[in-house]
Amino acid sequence: MKKIFSPFLPLVLALFVVQSLGAQANFIQEARVEYEKKVNQHKPYEEEGEDNMWQQERMKVIPRFVSDVYELKFNQKLSAYRLLKENPNNKYMMWGAKPSETEVFCTNLETQRQQIQKEIFENVYWVQDSIRQLDWKISDETREIAGFECRKAVTKICDSVYVVAFYTDQIPVSAGPESFAGLPGLILGLAIPRLYTTWFATKVELITPTTAQLNPPLKGKKVTRQQMQNDMQKSMKEWGKEGAMRMWMSQL
Repeated sequence: MKKIFSPFLPLVLALFVVQSLGAQANFIQEARVEYEKKVNQHKPYEEEGEDNMWQQERMKVIPRFVSDVYELKFNQKLSAYRLLKENPNNKYMMWGAKPSETEVFCTNLETQRQQIQKEIFENVYWVQDSIRQLDWKISDETREIAGFECRKAVTKICDSVYVVAFYTDQIPVSAGPESFAGLPGLILGLAIPRLYTTWFATKVELITPTTAQLNPPLKGKKVTRQQMQNDMQKSMKEWGKEGAMRMWMSQL
């Protein structure tokens, strides 16, 4: 049989490969994402005009930023988010700011339920509740994060604390860092200005998480999100601004 050679065949094959990869990128439904969580721990004291000499001296030797690496593993039905590794060079301004190795955020996207193991001071809570119904406002602003085009969305928690998220519809899984979810794509970037904290994805790996990784064993005092909040309000009612900030952090 006579073979026919076309000079356009390599180009056609190349276009087919590019289109196939593009289609896969638009429909990533299971993967592992690494996030850098970064906190500006000097900012609260600077905004308050802190004139305490002891604090001023501490700010000279304790770094402005602390950062740690977290990971999110997910498939179409489940996601699990937790600390991957703490930065050994971190030094903390605020007592209790050290990240917890025991905290885990598990989301069931089918049942719209979350289970969270959360450590607050010496108490361990096992929060079992529905995914929060946040009022997200999606804008036309975009930015690239970890190689994905992401769209900006804004919401509030605790009535007055603004949250800015960037999600990608190239990964149509409604999950993200901490307990944030509810957008039409995976959240790859998050910022909460009043907590001086950001979360940005640095790596996306196409892997298939195991059932055990997405369903880790949890423990602690079984509560709803509201019950945990009530416990904290009782114990921190005299804490002023620091108490308010810790309340906001508990709602992440």
